[in-house]
Amino acid sequence: MKVKTYLFGEVEVDPGKVITFPNGLVAFENNKRFMLVHEPSQDEPSQNEPSSYTLQSLDEPGVAFQVVDPGAVGFHYELQLTEDEAALLQNPAVEDLAVILILFKPEPGAVGGIGANIRAPIILNTKARVAIQKPIQQLRTNITISNLSSSV
Repeated sequence: MKVKTYLFGEVEVDPGKVITFPNGLVAFENNKRFMLVHEPSQDEPSQNEPSSYTLQSLDEPGVAFQVVDPGAVGFHYELQLTEDEAALLQNPAVEDLAVILILFKPEPGAVGGIGANIRAPIILNTKARVAIQKPIQQLRTNITISNLSSSV
């Protein structure tokens, strides 16, 4: 099927590659069908996995998000799914799950470059191509400090 997109123009979409979000995304609940798109840059090593993708809505051409594997930004999740979340994801095996984060640009005047929405990761069943966004009310963190430059 062919789909018009804001960023990539008209693209051919393999129906087997469509990712379905039964509940949409937070603030984009009407967008339920997406695809992951990656266009390699010239300075990106071809043998490595790309660092980021575009999650392009197939329902609304102007809706697209840059997404990244949390490991690429040094973040790792241990999440528990509720029974309802597991059902929406079609009760996947753990090895069939992937976590991705939506990247964002901070408000003008804010310090920093690009941020990642660590409080609402996307959980993807890679086998069934079904995903949910899981808002996390209280984020529990374990912090590891490495490469200390001075002795204490």
